[in-house]
Amino acid sequence: MKARGKPGPFSPADLAVQCGRPLLLRQPFAPDEFDQVILGCANQIAGEMNVARVAALRLGCGDEMPAWTVHRNCGSGMQSLDDAFRAVAHGDMDLVLAGGTEALSRAPLILSDEATEWLAEFQQARSAADRVKAMSRFQVGFLSPEIGLKQGLTDPVSGLAMGQTAEELAHRFGISRWQADDYALESHRRLARAQEEGWLANEVEPMFAPDGTIYDHDDGVRPDSTIEALGKLKPVFERYGDVTAGNASQVTDGACWMILASDEAVQRHGLTPIATIRDSEWAALDPRVMGLGPVLCSAPLLERGGFGLDDIDLWELNEAFAAQVLACLQAFADEAFCREVLGLDAPIGGIDRAKLNIDGGAISLGHPVGTSGTRIVLHLVNALRRTGGKRGIATECIGGGQGGAMLVELA
Repeated sequence: MKARGKPGPFSPADLAVQCGRPLLLRQPFAPDEFDQVILGCANQIAGEMNVARVAALRLGCGDEMPAWTVHRNCGSGMQSLDDAFRAVAHGDMDLVLAGGTEALSRAPLILSDEATEWLAEFQQARSAADRVKAMSRFQVGFLSPEIGLKQGLTDPVSGLAMGQTAEELAHRFGISRWQADDYALESHRRLARAQEEGWLANEVEPMFAPDGTIYDHDDGVRPDSTIEALGKLKPVFERYGDVTAGNASQVTDGACWMILASDEAVQRHGLTPIATIRDSEWAALDPRVMGLGPVLCSAPLLERGGFGLDDIDLWELNEAFAAQVLACLQAFADEAFCREVLGLDAPIGGIDRAKLNIDGGAISLGHPVGTSGTRIVLHLVNALRRTGGKRGIATECIGGGQGGAMLVELA
């Protein structure tokens, strides 16, 4: 659900609970039979600290259910899956509920240090004279707090906003504004088709707001957009840059859950697995070029599995920015990059665009940061089932200079 400049109707826990209830109601076991609940969230709100525990209790998992929240920026949702996957694979657990949630529309407003100091002075005033003295130091600017999300999407080490890192990649790889806009347009058209064909019906649940409003689809898609309309948008991060609101991911709210189970749990509860997580990888790099993270973490998955690009039927590469996705595609095929950065003797090769984000992505769907890693894995599985594929990779760049990737195969 796209954020529209004001708090949305759902908190992170609300999103997780309304998303999780239909999933749990379909299961042949009770919610308290999970061994653990893990939930990714990059922007927890003050009233829901350890939102995983809040959601677990509201979902009826019971007072004795351990639950914890993971935070790896954009990789939070995938991190929850990875933790669950490894716990099950090592035999520590049999049944784990894992996912991600994010209500970016509820990112807090942050007062400046000067405003905070003035407020403290005013509150500590003991006499009318002291209060008048404090009021004399009031400045109108104190009434203009900064949106916390802006700080959250700015790397504190490099000092670059995430969009500026995409500008860096566009410059390094010679990606034009037209190429970025063309990719964005394709994302919207692919998502619109997927919605029209009903391909997302089994992974989208309606949300019911307190006022009775029903949210039953992702509302950021613009199928009627044109390359001319996108070309008129002004750059957001650099005056003469190429990253605009039209070719960047949308600020949205959303949640996603998946159930991970051991062979024993599958047999005990009569479950029908839809896919198997085969491998996962995390990588790190200079925060200035964080958008290349998917290349660094996907390459080891291919190497360990002995796979070439032809062995991967579908890719979900999170669309943080169009320029960032296109830079990754160029890096996979660039001989110098693969040799100098990945240590390979030859380039990995070009990923077929017909296999990449076949139903759109975060540019048209939105990027609820803590949720996206779970969502792209779930959608990858569903897309493989629909198209008759067997194997796929879901991967994403992560703010702060990291990348995550997960290799899945249909069961």
